[in-house]
Amino acid sequence: MLAYVIGNFLVYCVINAFTPGPGNILALNTVNSYGWKKGKPLFFGIFAGYYVVQIICALFVYGIGAFLPSALKILKYIGAAYIFWLAIHVAISKPTTDDSAEGASFWKGFMLQFVNVKIYMFGITALTGYITDYSTALITLVGIELLIATIGTIATCTWIGMGILIRRFYLRHYKVINIILALTLLECIYSVLK
Repeated sequence: MLAYVIGNFLVYCVINAFTPGPGNILALNTVNSYGWKKGKPLFFGIFAGYYVVQIICALFVYGIGAFLPSALKILKYIGAAYIFWLAIHVAISKPTTDDSAEGASFWKGFMLQFVNVKIYMFGITALTGYITDYSTALITLVGIELLIATIGTIATCTWIGMGILIRRFYLRHYKVINIILALTLLECIYSVLK
């Protein structure tokens, strides 16, 4: 049972981290527009912001668990609803064709993460859907969120590193890729609600 939950947790994390989102798209557009060297400040801002937001998510879930433990069960259902919404969104989404990127500053990348609803929902849903049934210790929650931020950083690095190659492949096959990812997310809902 625990191995099944861990497996679905990792699938959920990888899908969330590697699918197009504001950070990944901005990183891709920036590397295409400015190159690695000029884009580095923005990339490091995205990474730093990701870690800070995930720690905020851990503190939020810990606070809710400590003061309103029954709220975690409600958050689990909200998380499942979010995964369902994400599955639908992934299934019907189309790739962006906008290659413009305004500027490549650290603060632009850092601040993007504070308004990036996707990573808040990602972090909170991962904790309440997969982790809090087993542990609500602050160190565990922060550790898991740091793992999530690391997976997210690896995903963004992949988008940066592969640059146009990923984009070309995704543009050619996005419908099939999106359906597979959406179906996998629907299976993840089962493990959240189990």
